[in-house]
Amino acid sequence: MDESKLIKRILEGEKELFSELVISYQKEVINICNGFLHDIDSAKDVAQEVFIEAWKSLSKFRGDSKFSTWIYRISVNKSLNYLREIKKKLTEDISDNELKISDDENSAIEKEFEMSQKMELIHKSIDNLAENQRTAFVLSKFEEISYKEIAETMNLTISSVESLIHRAKTNLQKELSGYYKKN
Repeated sequence: MDESKLIKRILEGEKELFSELVISYQKEVINICNGFLHDIDSAKDVAQEVFIEAWKSLSKFRGDSKFSTWIYRISVNKSLNYLREIKKKLTEDISDNELKISDDENSAIEKEFEMSQKMELIHKSIDNLAENQRTAFVLSKFEEISYKEIAETMNLTISSVESLIHRAKTNLQKELSGYYKKN
């Protein structure tokens, strides 16, 4: 079924059809979230939030862009919000001189230590990119989304996206070259 017709039917009351959209986009949404969070369990949790937000906001989807662009934008925003919340919580905990780590956070930390040094370094380097560079790079390289769709998702021109990705690659090369020269 055509996506626009599917959305129209959902909005007209056939709510059970929303599961078709979830099935269609679940893998991509999880991958986008994981590209930012580097933890599959957290990515799955944030992906659930993405679909809840999509469900609540579906009536606001105007169809000016593709549904994929719209849900990718929600995925990026939810992932960045999750990272901000984690950073805020850690900052508050540290400022209170009490570092409280939940079981879920502890599990994520243990998984991080199990990763290879190389992957950890690459992820940290990506995380150190400016937010707009990181967003464009993750969407392009991890999710293989076209520059056109990235431009729509980020409300930029295609040339701006190309420039962001080029700068991201350049910055990653600079940061990683020091590591490879040492080894």
